[in-house]
Amino acid sequence: MDVQIHPSWKLLLKEEFSKTYFLQLVTFLKTEKALGKKIFPPGALIFNAFDKTPFDELKVVILGQDPYHGEGQAHGLSFSVPQGIKPPPSLQNIFKEIKTDLGIEIPAGYGNLEKWARQGVLLLNAALTVREGEPLSHAKFGWAEFTDTVIKKISDEKTGIIFLLWGKFAQEKQALIDETKHFILMAAHPSPFSAEKGFFGCKHFSKTNQLLMQLGQQPIDWKLHPVQE
Repeated sequence: MDVQIHPSWKLLLKEEFSKTYFLQLVTFLKTEKALGKKIFPPGALIFNAFDKTPFDELKVVILGQDPYHGEGQAHGLSFSVPQGIKPPPSLQNIFKEIKTDLGIEIPAGYGNLEKWARQGVLLLNAALTVREGEPLSHAKFGWAEFTDTVIKKISDEKTGIIFLLWGKFAQEKQALIDETKHFILMAAHPSPFSAEKGFFGCKHFSKTNQLLMQLGQQPIDWKLHPVQE
């Protein structure tokens, strides 16, 4: 896999990449490709979250479940879509909450969250790949072990990270995080099935910035502008 990943993560996760489960995961992905299965995101973008947000600059973690499974949607950042792709319903609901919380206008037809990633927001999915049209199709092949390790390493080696855990799946990762040195904000998932049950009104974006300012750090500018291609 010709992946792009920031050197800080490459160093931190070096041991993981040589473990048996990870090598089996790589073999599985190569087999899927050899069988003609379409996998998202494209190979070079599988570790995009780790490329755009260096470990040393990490401030916030937003955890998703697995990549979008439609053509052209996934680009390795949870909840995000590339420029030119219509924001899916969960992302539209995220924007609605940001507007209510911070008064930031919803970007018309635009859903690339790379600007957040470059400010220290790790947009992490629990599974980093998916088969076209089959949600969670790769979730049980080693990705959970890998991304649980990532969360645990962040918890162990950092302090003052803000984890946004939306929905039951993300909230199950709470056990991996040391709450004596990090912050956890929990809410319902932004999906249309659950947003009305506690995502809308959670104010996680203003709360995150308040915590960052208390820590003496630069708040996140949640307003999106088209990324220069």
